[in-house]
Amino acid sequence: MGDDAMHLVSLEGGPVDVVGALDFDRSPTGISPRRLPAWTRPRIPDLFMNAMVGMGSGVRLAFTTDTDVVELDVLVTGFRVIGATASRPVFQLVATDAHGTRTTLTEVADDYQRFVLDYADPANVGFETGEPVTIRFSGLGGANKTVELWLPHAASTELRALRIAAGSVATATPPSGRPRWLHYGSSISHCMEAETPTETWPAVAARAAGVDLFSLGLAGQCQLDQFVARTIRDQPADVISLKIGINIINGDVMRERAFVPAVHGFLDTVRDGHPDTPILVVSPIFCPSAEDTPGPTLMAADGGFDTVPGMAAIRSGCLTLRRIRELLVEIVAGRIECGDQHLAHLDGLALFGADDADDL
Repeated sequence: MGDDAMHLVSLEGGPVDVVGALDFDRSPTGISPRRLPAWTRPRIPDLFMNAMVGMGSGVRLAFTTDTDVVELDVLVTGFRVIGATASRPVFQLVATDAHGTRTTLTEVADDYQRFVLDYADPANVGFETGEPVTIRFSGLGGANKTVELWLPHAASTELRALRIAAGSVATATPPSGRPRWLHYGSSISHCMEAETPTETWPAVAARAAGVDLFSLGLAGQCQLDQFVARTIRDQPADVISLKIGINIINGDVMRERAFVPAVHGFLDTVRDGHPDTPILVVSPIFCPSAEDTPGPTLMAADGGFDTVPGMAAIRSGCLTLRRIRELLVEIVAGRIECGDQHLAHLDGLALFGADDADDL
């Protein structure tokens, strides 16, 4: 792959920083970034969460170079839903020159392997093989520039080789000096439906705010797992946001008695490593099926979702989105009253409310 006028840049132990990755899956042919550290592996409860950890939402390769061309050899693993059009994995290179001018180039992996899902029969999971491809960005110019090469946000990527033009150099990018924002959320933050990796809402917000993003947006997850709290505790961060609640209902994993201590426990663990870091707790956005129905939420054959009402006789203490929002207000207010002056709350309905339901 590639041509003879290119030379390799080491993906490990060299100038490249894989931003947003805390671990790697390793094979004889390459490395695949993961967004949780190695010690969490035995704690991950199922294959679905493991797949989300391996997807590259917010993950990018960062280095400084004077090359006009960048090539990346990859093997991409995505998914396809039977009856739906498969989205192709998108790579984006964002180059910023000495004057602060940004250039964004986009390339698509035209071949990749994928899991095949059937909404009508969730147990029916197939697999389609694919081939490694070379992603090539050219026309970058010969001036020195910082490069961020964003990986597909809804797929995992095995990095096999990185090349720049022969005669060019690649060096580590010095610290940006921008605040580091760590965000934890569910599929709403993972943004698998975004068209490109720089158009997930956390990436857009980070760019607008002038901060460096570390994304723990994990589709189907964000269920207050302590191993995630410990990960956040141990990561450098200038500001932290936690968008929690929706998948507690979707999975029907907690009732009120467990939810309140779980939120406190999660915050306590994060505070162990970030005693004075601003933390924003964001409650769920509007979701019609779960506003007043406890769940669980199940996938329908048409690809939509239905929240199950269940039996009233066994629903004492069950959670709805309306109740979760009330509880998060109380939890945050109580902790502020007890002295945590660096904690704040944001109502998710102020971001996306009932009037926005048509956009679902």
